[in-house]
Amino acid sequence: MTEQPPSAQDFDAPALAKQLLRTLRTGALATLDRDAGFPFASLVTVATHLDGSPLLLMSQLSAHTLNLERDLRASLLLAQGGKGDPLANPRLTVIGRAERTVEPRARARFLARHPKAKLYADFADFSFWRLGVEGAHLNGGFARAMNLGADQVRTDLAGADALIAAEESAVAHM
Repeated sequence: MTEQPPSAQDFDAPALAKQLLRTLRTGALATLDRDAGFPFASLVTVATHLDGSPLLLMSQLSAHTLNLERDLRASLLLAQGGKGDPLANPRLTVIGRAERTVEPRARARFLARHPKAKLYADFADFSFWRLGVEGAHLNGGFARAMNLGADQVRTDLAGADALIAAEESAVAHM
C-alpha cells in the first residue's frame, strides 16, 4: 500500500507557522548588502515578542546590522531539523522591516530564551532588534506550502492584558 500525503484539510498553516516562530532558536537572517545590494544571509539567534514578532540581539560590528542600518527590509528563515530529507521538514520565511528596540520586555524575553547572551548583551555595540512581520511563506512539507499574511503569523493580543501583566511572575513560578 502506498502512503498518501496528508490531506490539505489536516494542515493548519498558521498554527504551524506560529509553532516554528515560538520554538526555533536560530535562523538565517537575510539582509540587503549595503555595498552591492545582493542578498546577504547570516546565522542569528531568535526569540519572540509577545505577538510572535522575531527578536534578535546583534552587534553593530556585524555585516547584517550594518546592512539593516541602510535598508531595514529583511527576511528570516526558520527551519526545523530532523532525520531524512531536510526539504521534507517544515520551514518558515518571515519578511518585514527590522528596527532597533530598547523596550525592556523585548530584552527580557530575548535573554530568557538565550540566557548566555547576558554575557554580551550590555556591550556598547550590541542592540536588540524586532522584525516587524509583514508576511511569511510556510513550507510545511510535501504539498503544504503557502503564503501567509502578517495577521496569520502574529498572535492577536486583544483582551490579553491580564495575562501579559502576569508574564514575569508566571515565568518565574515555572
